[in-house]
Amino acid sequence: MGPVELLHMSVFSQSFSPCGRFLAAGNNYGEIALFSLSAALSPDASEGSQKPILNFTAHDGPVFSLLSTDTHLLSAGNGEISAWSWAELIKKVSQLFSKCMTSLEIPEINAMIINPKDNSLIVGGGDNNIHIMDMETGIFKSVLKGHTDYIHCLCFKEREEEILSGGEDGAVRIWGHTEIPLSRFQTCSGMVGQECARPQFGKWISCLATDSDWMLCGGGPSLSLWHLRSMSPTSVFPLPGCQREAVFHQDLIMSVGEGPYVSHCLHGGTVKAQIPCTPSSLNTLALNLKNTEHRVMTVGGSSHQIDVFTNFSYRAFSLSF
Repeated sequence: MGPVELLHMSVFSQSFSPCGRFLAAGNNYGEIALFSLSAALSPDASEGSQKPILNFTAHDGPVFSLLSTDTHLLSAGNGEISAWSWAELIKKVSQLFSKCMTSLEIPEINAMIINPKDNSLIVGGGDNNIHIMDMETGIFKSVLKGHTDYIHCLCFKEREEEILSGGEDGAVRIWGHTEIPLSRFQTCSGMVGQECARPQFGKWISCLATDSDWMLCGGGPSLSLWHLRSMSPTSVFPLPGCQREAVFHQDLIMSVGEGPYVSHCLHGGTVKAQIPCTPSSLNTLALNLKNTEHRVMTVGGSSHQIDVFTNFSYRAFSLSF
């Protein structure tokens, strides 16, 4: 890849291997790079340890979403989802063959999550609908309709087996065991959401996360913490840009979006720290908590470099496409 392509690269998606020793990252050129965290974190690591052990083209357009199961890496692009065997990837097989799980008439498959209770794949994207596929058969068994614009993000609330979805229409919908949403709320309209609203950025929801009775959401509206039972925001975080990914981690909320930093926020609404990153704007944040040996946070965005944090308070080094 030439210097011009590297200059204009964006990393949209990441996923760790089931063993936690490898990181897969997808970019705007349809490429997936596989990195060895074991090599990069080794005391004997060299500059070469921060390069991919494997790099291949997965889709014609951007890799919008990556997701790992116990055995496969799933990648989503424009209208298709492919499955790649982790065992074959780790072997660095030169002639990779994906199992094309499905071709969907869906532009921009932006989000994929797994319901571990019934081993189903939940997919959201550009047709405004949520599609649920049986992972065993590859058959789509239901469609959840209700959003009026395309879907950016999904998360799963395990205890109640509920799906949360957020989209360009500014709505967050909560789905249970039927194809009718249990509830819907606009995050930046009416009395409830006025403190979150930022009309200059729009109403779209680009990030969602849930932890028991709590939900994080943001995008055009300010990143905010909501109590799900009362459907009301309890904290609004004073972050200037649009946030693209946010996660709960212990007593912190960590978020990335516009701007070259990871924000550490307290549940009460205070921004505790902003940790500098290499990309000028960030799209994706991932935590690898599977084992202490490879415990890292990785972030990617408008750069060919992916920052790695072994201590979540500062960048240790960068992986590079």
